[in-house]
Amino acid sequence: MLFKQIYEEGLAQASYFIGCQSQGTAIVIDPRRDIQVYLDEARKNGMRIVAVSETHIHADYLSGARELARATGAKLYLSDEGDENWKYKGLEGFDYQLVRDGDQIKLGHITLTVVHTPGHTPEHISFLVQDGAAASEPGFILTGDFVFVSDIGRPDLLEEAAGIKGTAEPGARRMFQSLKEKFLTLPDYVQVWPGHGAGSACGKGLGAVASTTVGYERRFAWWADYLRTNDEEGFVKALLLGQPEAPYYFAQMKRLNRDGMPILGDLPRPHQFTPAQFRHKLAEGAILVDTRDKLAFAGGHIPGAINIPAGKNFSTWAGWLLPYDKDLILLASPDRLEELVAQLIRIGLDRVVGYIPSLEGYAEGELEIVPQITAAEAKALWDKGQAHVLDVRGADEYLAGHIPGAQNIHAGRVMHNLDRIPKDKPVVVHCLGGDRSSTAISALLSAGFTNLINLTGGIRAWQQEGFPLEKGQPREAVGA
Repeated sequence: MLFKQIYEEGLAQASYFIGCQSQGTAIVIDPRRDIQVYLDEARKNGMRIVAVSETHIHADYLSGARELARATGAKLYLSDEGDENWKYKGLEGFDYQLVRDGDQIKLGHITLTVVHTPGHTPEHISFLVQDGAAASEPGFILTGDFVFVSDIGRPDLLEEAAGIKGTAEPGARRMFQSLKEKFLTLPDYVQVWPGHGAGSACGKGLGAVASTTVGYERRFAWWADYLRTNDEEGFVKALLLGQPEAPYYFAQMKRLNRDGMPILGDLPRPHQFTPAQFRHKLAEGAILVDTRDKLAFAGGHIPGAINIPAGKNFSTWAGWLLPYDKDLILLASPDRLEELVAQLIRIGLDRVVGYIPSLEGYAEGELEIVPQITAAEAKALWDKGQAHVLDVRGADEYLAGHIPGAQNIHAGRVMHNLDRIPKDKPVVVHCLGGDRSSTAISALLSAGFTNLINLTGGIRAWQQEGFPLEKGQPREAVGA
């Protein structure tokens, strides 16, 4: 058996290529939308991809299952579990089979057995993998967003991201039962290969190693004691507490992954705009996404640009802040363009209409800057009550320690809370070190704010000066 995890760092997302070497056939589980990596893997190993499946209707990225099936002619195997709200649609023209608990997918000596593991979502399935050429029992389980290394999938996304009220607690209770009845009944030696690693918003404390075992999680996972003592109430409370903010784009992913999304056929390749084309597109309402680092952006940028620095978190912040109904122009070096476009199409931001390689020749009039303030200067304004402090970190970070009186709005949520941010006094914006505050300020500047100042060095600089902090609840509730 050929078994390979294919990992995408930006979304901390894992997919799996499993092949039967004797038959020369393969299945891909949880593929991402830019599918060339799977086609290359098949070609390298002399295999045909004949089956494609996924563990659930994903929230954090667009599935490549339909894309890969269309490119290869492979058969789709998709969950038929869960309620009517989460049944797959948009499957016309595909060879597909809906599967339920206990169903099997066979590729030569390899057997994948479907295990219904609800909790993260109602339709979620896992796959027990048996290499019949080497063993008479399964040795692997692909758990998707059910069990991670040192954590489990959050059950609140349907409520938090998709807006389906009253689903978080029932989901947590289903997770308890899935662990008890499905996961912990497996032998300790079974290897666990999850759908996400550290950095994913699909859990709150995912481990950074690639895989684990049933036995290790049974003994050391934070949830294990609740299962040992059958403490369902304690488990539910602990699981729902402290989950990270869910990006707004998650709801969009849920809908598209359920109903179907456009088939790309190939990665879009935006062309370089001339200055005249660039200005015309801006006048039509396109958004300039400035992918330079925070210092370059602060030093001078085209007014209206949103700063999302190129890097592994690019797609996540794009999903937080960029609209799906407007054209996008990238300010990026040509050598990074392909990867940036790939990161955007992974979350369905397909409307990249062109790019510019630099500011030279494209900027008209004066560049806009981001004013900076030191911790000492901010403290002087704070002492006099002459500035409003906006903390754009996550709620858990804020609760652990913040500038007294600071308002907390997650950086990804500022555009949905414009009316809560004052315009009649200086607003000192900060995060931990300055990256998120730069992105938040850029979005607010594009919305017309002119009174923003970035706290250089973030709250770290404030702490290093020994200035006061407090812990506890935000001064006002964070907006939706």
